[in-house]
Amino acid sequence: MRRSDLQPGQILARGTARALQGFGMVPVLEMPLRPRLRADIMALGRKGEIWIVECKSSRADFRSDQKWQGYVDWCDRYFWAVDTDFPQELLPEDTGLFIADGFGAEMAREAPLVALAPARRKVLTIEFARVAAGRLQNLIDPKLSPL
Repeated sequence: MRRSDLQPGQILARGTARALQGFGMVPVLEMPLRPRLRADIMALGRKGEIWIVECKSSRADFRSDQKWQGYVDWCDRYFWAVDTDFPQELLPEDTGLFIADGFGAEMAREAPLVALAPARRKVLTIEFARVAAGRLQNLIDPKLSPL
C-alpha cells in the first residue's frame, strides 16, 4: 500500500508501530477488544506488558471519539499518537504521548503504569496471539476461510 493510499490515522499508526518495536514491543494494528471497541494499536512486550496507542489526526478526530477512556481498562499503559500540528493541550496529562509521522515516532510523555489484572492479561495475550497468527496466515493463504 502506497503512503498516498493511507488515511491520516493510518499514517500515524504506521510510524508509531515502527517506534514501538524500538521499545521492545510488537504491535498489532486495529486490535479488536470487544464489540464496538477496537484499539488503533495494541502492543505486547517481552514480559507480557500491554500498551494501547490511539492515533488522532485532528481536533475533530479527538472530539468525536467518546470511547477512549474505555481502552484504559485493557492495557498497562495508554498512549496517544499525534502529529506535530495536533493541539496537545487537548490530551489528558495522565496519558502517554507519541509524536508521530509515517516513518517513526518519538515518545514525548511516558504513560503511567496501571497493571492489568492477571486474568485479563491472560485473555488479552491469547487474543493478541490469535489475531496476529490469523493475520499472518491470511497473508500466506488468503483463500483460507477465517475461524
